[in-house]
Amino acid sequence: MDAGAHVPAGVVVDIEALAGPAVGSEVPAAPPKGPAWKRFLYHVGPGFMVCLAYLDPGNLGTDLQAGADHRYELLWVTLIGLIFALIIQSLSANLGVVTGRHLAELCKTEYPAWVRICLWLLAELAVIAADIPEVIGTAFAFNLLFHIPLWVGVLITGSSTLLLLGMQKYGVRKLELLVGLLVFVMAACFFIEMSIVKPPAKEVIYGLFVPSLSGSGATGDTIALLGALVMPHNLFLHSALVLSRNTPSSVRGIKDACRFFLLESGVAMFVALLINICIISVSGTVCNSSNLSSVDSAKCSDITLDSSSFLLRNVLGNNSAVVYGVALLACGISSSITGTYAGQYIMQGFLDIKMKQWLRNLMTRSIAIVPSLIVAIIGGSSGAGRLIIIASMILSFELPFALIPLLKFSSSSNTMGQHKNSIYIIGFSWILGSVIIGINIYFLCSKFVGWILHNSLPIYANILIGIIVFPLMLLYICAVIYLTLRKETIKFVPCGELQAIETDKSKVADDSNNEEKEYVSYNGI
Repeated sequence: MDAGAHVPAGVVVDIEALAGPAVGSEVPAAPPKGPAWKRFLYHVGPGFMVCLAYLDPGNLGTDLQAGADHRYELLWVTLIGLIFALIIQSLSANLGVVTGRHLAELCKTEYPAWVRICLWLLAELAVIAADIPEVIGTAFAFNLLFHIPLWVGVLITGSSTLLLLGMQKYGVRKLELLVGLLVFVMAACFFIEMSIVKPPAKEVIYGLFVPSLSGSGATGDTIALLGALVMPHNLFLHSALVLSRNTPSSVRGIKDACRFFLLESGVAMFVALLINICIISVSGTVCNSSNLSSVDSAKCSDITLDSSSFLLRNVLGNNSAVVYGVALLACGISSSITGTYAGQYIMQGFLDIKMKQWLRNLMTRSIAIVPSLIVAIIGGSSGAGRLIIIASMILSFELPFALIPLLKFSSSSNTMGQHKNSIYIIGFSWILGSVIIGINIYFLCSKFVGWILHNSLPIYANILIGIIVFPLMLLYICAVIYLTLRKETIKFVPCGELQAIETDKSKVADDSNNEEKEYVSYNGI
């Protein structure tokens, strides 16, 4: 008799979880017993991998411009945005811990084939869009440090990331350690910059805790800052990374794991917040100083990743490019690793493609590098800067198609079982998710409408673009509504119930063996 016979119809059982780890995969070490701090350290790692999405070169560029335009006025936006991000990321981590599956696998099982394929394509597009600023930012860092052409830096970035991802064969914990070291290198560089510039502490604290939107264009920059924080691919990644820990199937074991992952993510997000504060404060102090030259003032009005090393030139001279370049290099390489890692889980979860890990890495990385390489060769630094803006718009476009399934799964008793969130957390998370989606849609629409109104194309070309784009925007809104209102059709077996199913299966097997022995004994064989 099969274990599935004990499961009601319409329920999905995680057969792989019952069978154990796949051949050749890393077997998670058993969680340590003893004091809480030891158990907490066992869970450290996924949060620092995920926090890099809030420290990638795209966010770096947005922070630099926000500081240059508004000094410390928008620091509170970063604080609130990262608190929002922590809540959303905790939902993703809890989903992985409770179900034993990551978000892409749950989407594959729940949605019809045509929806699943669309979600997969959009998720892959999000990985490519997130990878573009990371690749270009790292290439800028190589240019600053070693004066090599931008397109060569793009190729080096791709190959170096693949080499670093090769550390996976030594275990995911080694890769997490490497990424953690890169985060702290990045933090050290930006803290050094902040200690040199010495922004006024009272004004920084005031900007961090007192909301204000008094400056020109502050509302638009606020939307850009919030829109750049929650990354779609990060929601897939966090739910997958927590599976690298061997979480006990008991109710207490699952609750402990969720609590430890929340605490670890909080520490990682706090580090990300400090780095973002440093970036905005340095830019705000230098670009608003009284002795700024006209050349540097022009740069402050349109800061780019490759030109912002001038912020420390007055105190460090030529060494300013080295400090900034090292920080940008650590920022780009570490976030590139996590982006490619997310691409692996997305491909495996949606398509269940069985291929060697190095081949999957190569495919994911190649798809992401091609647009960056083409733009770097043809458009140079200015073209690369415009490509980063386009990538941020793509991420804003794609966010609902990762966030809505996450909110639906994490709010459902069919998925979470007895670990379903309380009605208050469900309500707050949906309100928060709606606000984030609304901000991103507004950011996307305002950018497009602004481009239509201010471009140099002929009137008939703008009309033609409007005829094509506005129906697509209506289709986009309909797709968001469909995902939000669609009822779940499948009930999953949470991780805590799998152990009971396995126990039933063992009992059935033992009963069958006993019956066979009795039959053999009865016939005198």
